[in-house]
Amino acid sequence: MSMNMNSDKLVLFIVLNRVEKLDKLLEELRAAGIGGATVMNSIGMAHELGGLEDSHAVSAFRAFLGMRHSENRTIFTIIDRRQVMDAREVFDRVVGDVTQPDTGIIFAVPAIFVEGIPADIARNESEAE
Repeated sequence: MSMNMNSDKLVLFIVLNRVEKLDKLLEELRAAGIGGATVMNSIGMAHELGGLEDSHAVSAFRAFLGMRHSENRTIFTIIDRRQVMDAREVFDRVVGDVTQPDTGIIFAVPAIFVEGIPADIARNESEAE
């Protein structure tokens, strides 16, 4: 098994609370050259714990934070390091100010290695520079 150790690749994660913005966000990411994302339904810990009958403190905490949504979408994709600012700009434009409650989070972590991305997709990403 050969590993493509590629330090310029990142895994971009977006946890989207405002699920009504999903289609627009994906369209805008694709327009910015960021594609091949995986989208999963997800539920935050506070919401899950809020469903427990004996967890009044957690329910009060959720209300305090203004957490009204019941589920999220978690999006992840492999991007080049140079695409981080584009991803952040798209997220801010489509989703809004993340300092406001009930929007989402975005972060990226280094990908130590990447396998399974077809060569033509990797080549197209490189040509987009």
